[in-house]
Amino acid sequence: MRPLLTALATLLALALPAAAVPMGDDGLHKPDWLRDTFKDMREDLAEANAEGKRLLITFEQRGCIYCAEMHEKVFPDPAIDALIREKYFVVQMNLFGDVEVTDFDGTVLPEKDMAMRWGVVFTPTLIFLPEEVPEETTAARAAVMVMPGAFGTGTTEALLTWVVDHGYDSGEHFQKYLARRMAERN
Repeated sequence: MRPLLTALATLLALALPAAAVPMGDDGLHKPDWLRDTFKDMREDLAEANAEGKRLLITFEQRGCIYCAEMHEKVFPDPAIDALIREKYFVVQMNLFGDVEVTDFDGTVLPEKDMAMRWGVVFTPTLIFLPEEVPEETTAARAAVMVMPGAFGTGTTEALLTWVVDHGYDSGEHFQKYLARRMAERN
């Protein structure tokens, strides 16, 4: 009977997530790699650069099933988790939040209004910024990639890698990069 109980306990442990991602008072997932900042994009970019990381803004909302999918199944993937921790400075925004955000051009708006200014209408939306952004532009105009929606581990890992490797400078569209990468793995 003891071997059966041990086997059942092992199966149960493998079926459950390793650790649930904590939720904040705003109803958003709060993995420990998120940065708690004043949401001044100029300061966040400077800090990301000082750490040798890329600035990534993620828009999410309370109750978003796609955000939950990313936080519970995709981001915890060991390769993706490592990429985020080593290469990205991640700032979370609430699609309907009231925390003030300062854009690169100095405009200050609540998160919900900045989302509208930047054209964010879906969650999650990932906004990847270059290492340098002119003062007179917005984060939306400066972005090297904006990815609305939830994606599987393969696409997410490829996207994170493509941005870090400056794939957008090569002229190869991300979809072509993704297809080539998938073909190389098969």
